[in-house]
Amino acid sequence: MTTRPSGPRGDQQRTRQVLINIDVDDLEAGVRFYADGLGLRQGRRLFGGSVVEMVGAAVPIYLIEKQPGTLPSPRVAGLRDYRRHWTPVHLDFPVDELEAALERALAAGARLEGEVVAFPWGTLATMSDPFGHGFCLLQFSGDGYDNAVDRVT
Repeated sequence: MTTRPSGPRGDQQRTRQVLINIDVDDLEAGVRFYADGLGLRQGRRLFGGSVVEMVGAAVPIYLIEKQPGTLPSPRVAGLRDYRRHWTPVHLDFPVDELEAALERALAAGARLEGEVVAFPWGTLATMSDPFGHGFCLLQFSGDGYDNAVDRVT
């Protein structure tokens, strides 16, 4: 998998670290999917084995085993549900070869949720993992997102 610049560099501020946490109801199945389907590697096991760190992306992704039907937070009315669900936050995985990455993800249990779409900046496949979480595979072309810049602020 590859990354491509997404715009002008020059921001001299310190970059804030971000960690990604993904709830799964079956930790070992989660490790297999994110390794086999998306090319990540298993890192450390944490918190008595209920969390696995997946490495190989720009930031670590932590798979956290949480049972369906449990409350995510005291202030959230909905219970954890691993059927396909929508959230305004999702992960994009830039890849060198979209077709090969798509085949790999599908073979590992992902679902393609529509047609593969081409844009001036690249090609995009909207998908979901076996745990109901949405993600996208994208292959940049040319200058990637730089082809989509309206103006630089």
